[in-house]
Amino acid sequence: MARFLTQPMDEQPVLPVDTHILRGLLRPADVILVEGNLRISAAIKYLTQSTWSHAVLYAGHGGPGDCIEADVVEGVHWLALAALHPYHLRICRPIGLNNTERHAVVAHAQGRIGWQYDLRYVADLARYLLPLPVPRRWRRQAIGFGAADPSRAICSTLIASAFQAIGYPILPEVSPLEPPSARARKRAREIYHIQRNGLFVPRDFDVSPFFEIIKPDMPKSFDHHRLVWVE
Repeated sequence: MARFLTQPMDEQPVLPVDTHILRGLLRPADVILVEGNLRISAAIKYLTQSTWSHAVLYAGHGGPGDCIEADVVEGVHWLALAALHPYHLRICRPIGLNNTERHAVVAHAQGRIGWQYDLRYVADLARYLLPLPVPRRWRRQAIGFGAADPSRAICSTLIASAFQAIGYPILPEVSPLEPPSARARKRAREIYHIQRNGLFVPRDFDVSPFFEIIKPDMPKSFDHHRLVWVE
């Protein structure tokens, strides 16, 4: 099932990322969000209502690879930055970390290399590849059925646990005061659910107020006055 879910789907290609420029932008402990094109990616995008289906931790130089990821088939392992070349990417940079803290995050994730992916999580996601509607309020909670084994990992929980190990938050704490509206109460319950289970998804790094968003393909110098438009 894991191998089936990791087969690529036919999707329109995105603009390739210049990995040389990307490497110059990255710092250790940066989180790289990936818009994947696998079958499992479609399920994650649907359940999280997000562009991002995968997250990778940039480790920097000094290891067998540049990045650390939790892969469905290979488990937690080193990954070369060049492997991300075909994908649409976004960098989420933790705000305010010093070099010591950055390396502590990387070291925590590196200590999990060799752990296996939680295949119960894969089995849950497989059900949502079927063309059946899932109410929006149930989508995020549906992801919480798997990943209960502490010796296993999924991509986002691996990275989130590395940040939490140094006391760095992923999502803000919810106020203990009763939220004023039904929508706010639902949002509060969702955040409590995420914090309690530790089951973060790639989208959480994108929406987090504690991570700065960097687009790797953003032009360094851009003047729209110099564009020549066809009449």
